Amino acid sequence: MNKNHLRQPNRIGSKSAALVVLIISLAIVGGNGNAAAWQKYESAGHGKAADQTRDYSFNNRQILPGRVKTNTLVPAGPTAEGGHPSVAVIIDDFGNNMRGTEEMLELPIKLTVAVMPFLSTSEADARRAHERGFDVLVHLPMEPRNGKREWLGPGVIRSDMSDEEIRKSVEAAIDEVPYAIGINNHMGSKVTGDERVMRAVLSVCKERGLFFVDSHTNYRSVAGRVAEQMGLPRVENHVFLDDAHTARHVTRQLQLAGKRALDDHYCVTIGHVGIQGKETAAGIRGGIKELKNHVQFIGISDLVKKEWNWNPEPTIP
Repeated sequence: MNKNHLRQPNRIGSKSAALVVLIISLAIVGGNGNAAAWQKYESAGHGKAADQTRDYSFNNRQILPGRVKTNTLVPAGPTAEGGHPSVAVIIDDFGNNMRGTEEMLELPIKLTVAVMPFLSTSEADARRAHERGFDVLVHLPMEPRNGKREWLGPGVIRSDMSDEEIRKSVEAAIDEVPYAIGINNHMGSKVTGDERVMRAVLSVCKERGLFFVDSHTNYRSVAGRVAEQMGLPRVENHVFLDDAHTARHVTRQLQLAGKRALDDHYCVTIGHVGIQGKETAAGIRGGIKELKNHVQFIGISDLVKKEWNWNPEPTIP
């Protein structure tokens, strides 16, 4: 990643000292670790499925491919494309009564809740999120390049499966998560780079009226390109919130997501429930306070409608 993707502003206006400190902090966080921007996280799992396990192919301190042109916040206003700059916050790993579930569901913004299928609270978590007015995704376990099988949970999509086996597995996962309007990948750095597998997965998405959000655990992922070829929206994660498990770090990452939205009209960002789920929720809450006058927090369904003119329909509960 080119370190010019995050650059210092030419000057800082006469804002409060707190805002100056915030800007400097964000520049430091964004500028560090460029040499490790594509560092793999697949072998750094923390145990059982959906338990804050990650399959990142990036150092999450970096915004994923794209450009942030400024470190100053300005009030939200209509963009050149129309509408307001938008941030869609996806929270992964629901479905197993994970730590931080309650705190996430109480956040004062519209979230997108990604629920792993076939787990103890998969259906209940999806219903609760829907009742709160949140969007619901199927958080589909997919084969990584590294990592232990037990981290993935049941219903894993593997590269050695036939197209028909993939189809049946994806359909079963969708049926397990009521109100789902789309799918995103849990881990999956191996299969998101496999065009055959992704075509099989996306074929089911298209048939069921769903879209696919590429969590971007693999910078060589073909998911977005294949989605476009199949007439589906190319929806991709831009910023991971919680690679460092502190509320302060999560708040900084959410600020970076807001700055990307101001420059590029929108941003998709991902956090997690799990071992540090409460800290992640606290960090998001802190970031909301700073950003609420500068960007709109919207569900992923609102984003795909606005940016791709896509009209997703929920699966039958």
